[in-house]
Order: sequence, then C-alpha cells, then structure tokens
Amino acid sequence: METRDTYALLGTNGRLADDPAARDVTPELCRGLYRDMVLARRLDSEAYHLQRQGELGLWLQCLGQEAAQVGSIRAIRDDDPVFPSYRDHAAALCRGIGPEALLAQWRGVRQSGWDPAEHRFGLYTLVLAAQLLHAVGYAMGVQRDGTDEVVLAYFGDGSSSEGEANEAFNWAATVSAPVVFFCQNNQWAISTPTSRQFGAPLHRRAAGFGLATELVDGNDVLAVRAATARAAEAVRRGGGPALIEATTYRMAGHSTSDDPTRYRTEAELDHWRARDPVDRLRALLDREEWADAAFHADLDAEADALGAETRRACRAMPDPDPAEMFDHVLPGGSPAIDRQRDAYAAYLATLEEDR
Repeated sequence: METRDTYALLGTNGRLADDPAARDVTPELCRGLYRDMVLARRLDSEAYHLQRQGELGLWLQCLGQEAAQVGSIRAIRDDDPVFPSYRDHAAALCRGIGPEALLAQWRGVRQSGWDPAEHRFGLYTLVLAAQLLHAVGYAMGVQRDGTDEVVLAYFGDGSSSEGEANEAFNWAATVSAPVVFFCQNNQWAISTPTSRQFGAPLHRRAAGFGLATELVDGNDVLAVRAATARAAEAVRRGGGPALIEATTYRMAGHSTSDDPTRYRTEAELDHWRARDPVDRLRALLDREEWADAAFHADLDAEADALGAETRRACRAMPDPDPAEMFDHVLPGGSPAIDRQRDAYAAYLATLEEDR
C-alpha cells in the first residue's frame, strides 16, 4: 500500500532527529512523559493480573500503545474534551482518572466509573467507532458555543472499517468541526491484520473526505506529541478537522479473552519489542543523562504505590444491589420496568431460599 513517510523524532537508539520540533524537547518534558508511560504500564499490568485472579470480568490492555496515548493527550489543553475507545488507560490516567474509577466497569459494579464533565474525558465506548460520531456532535456544539476547544477522539484501525467512522469523517469535514481524530493503528483488529482490513492506509482514506492528515510513529512519544500539537493548533485556528494515524502495536491480546498466539508469530513480537515506546524514551534519558538514579528510584516507588492502590481499590469495591440495573433504563422508570424489577426480585428470593 502506498503511504507517506512516517513522522518520527526519536530513534530506537535514543537519538533525536534533526527536526525543528526537537528544539522543544527538554529534560523536564521527557521525564514527565516517561513517568506517565511507566505508571500507565504498571496499572495495566496490575489490572491484567487482577483479571486472571478472577477480580475483573475482562480487561483490555494498552501494553505497547502508551506513547500514542500519552503523547497525544499531553499535546492538548486540559479543557479539551476527549472521546476514548476502551483501552485508553494511559490517556485516562493523564486526565486524573484513578484505578478505582478505571476498574469499576470491568469489575461489573457500575456502568461507568467517572464523571466525563469533571475530567473532560468521555466514558469508554465498546461499540466500535460509536464515539467518533459523538465527538463530531460535541464538536459542532463547541462551534455553536463559540469556544476554542478542540475535541480529541481515539479509535483503532479496526474501527476505521465501521460505517460510523466514515460518516464521522465526512460529517466533520463538511461542517468543519473542531475535532482531531486519533487512530492508534496497532496492526490487528482482534485477529485480522491491517493487510486484510483495507486496501489503502487510513490517512489516505481520511484525506479523501477532506481531513488534514499525518502519519506518525506511534511508539515515539515525542513525535506523537509534536504531531498532535500541530494538528490541534491548526484545528483551533479554524482550519477544519484533522486525523493522525499513529503506527503502534498491541503487544498483548485483544482482551484477556483472546489468545494472540493463534494468529501472530514470535518474530513479529520481537520486531515490535525492539521498538518499545518506554524503552525508547529511557534510552534518550540515559544517553543525555537527563534522569539520575534518584529519579528512577522515586518512580519505581510511585509505580509500586500505584500497583498497591490498584489492587486495594479493586478488591474494596462493594457488590452492587442487583435491582439497581433497573434504575438507569428510563428516567423516572415505567410500569413495564417496575414489573420486571419485581419479577427479578422474586427470582433472587428463590435463590436465597435455596441456600
């Protein structure tokens, strides 16, 4: 498939490219981005093991995609609204959403774990590409409010094959909605590789709808941040919607219910392990001596504390009242829902009698 050059700033050896954006790279910036990625990876690992222990019903890891998420969300303003998919845990952590809130949905105790308005971060959407239309609709509201907010919408390469994605691209382009679509192309839509998903790269297809597009190395957190900042600034100035395709890799399975060894090879994993986003930024920190032993020791301690808090918060969540599920179907309820609630309560009573 014909494609444009992939934008990158940081090599796998930790060397910065000769690029104007490299002038904005500082030790403080790199230490902050590195911390974000390390903490996200630790929470992700803890949640994975909690699921294996039976504490979570399901978990979808972001392992390998930390740079795409951290670099992009750190490139926009804190008041810019974000519409995530379902594995954007690194981005959620950057918006101040803690372990208890992140795990509640996957433990099955609540339908959602946080207030989208408080964090300017929408609820996880498991229906592929549904959040893209929500993002465009919200962006149209931003236009009418006359603010300069930019909406950031995350999605995966598999979602780009959905009708909703193409409708969102077209709608955003025709109304010049202030939205940045951010695709984490992690090479696999569950077990279907990108080579079997589409005949042209996403950034080319999106350009056909009239979006400004860029292809970026999604495992290069500095390049992702620079590309997203450029796109967001252009959109904020009224330049119309943009799309960034970040090439990355899903190191784990699609979910904890998936066995990726059935459809991909160890050689492929080795190829991407050599491009690990956390190791890449660590190489820069080490090469330039921008982080000393005390920094890494403090970060290790912070990660351990986050891991402990993740385990504690997960196990401390109380089981919900089964009848609560009926409270959120229709505002004010209805006679039909009341009958269903009563029937379910009667059924639960028979289970108690059998104990």
